[in-house]
Amino acid sequence: MTGFMWNLLLAITWVVLTGDVGGINILFGLLVGYAVLGIMQRQMPSLRGYTRRLPRLLRFLAFFAKELVVANLTVAFDIITPVWHMKPGVIAMPLEAKTELEITMVANIISLTPGTLSLDVSDDRRVLFIHAMFLDNEQELRDSLQDMERRVLEILR
Repeated sequence: MTGFMWNLLLAITWVVLTGDVGGINILFGLLVGYAVLGIMQRQMPSLRGYTRRLPRLLRFLAFFAKELVVANLTVAFDIITPVWHMKPGVIAMPLEAKTELEITMVANIISLTPGTLSLDVSDDRRVLFIHAMFLDNEQELRDSLQDMERRVLEILR
């Protein structure tokens, strides 16, 4: 998170120095800051790995957009057809996430996907309980959600 804050500070500095508060200039300031931090990350231990997060974030956004479209189409198909295909149920998914931030992000990303809803976290924070509209294959759903968790953790760690 330190690298992102430095990137924002460098972008704001860029905007102040150029005197242009336009969206393109802010984006350019972020890119210049990203390049500067990429050069500086060898000298500053707190910045190590920062430049690897942007490609991971872009891959996750593409993955999540695909998952969002597929889930929306599945729910829409079930709504507009006269026969209900849903088989709702609750599953317990073991968590790899350890910190409060990681658990919160994983639970929120799962809840943002139509057809799934994070219900609760166990007291020991090792299991997330999820309600799913389409629970045809429990293991397949669990594997899909664990893949989503792995991708979220790649960005945060």
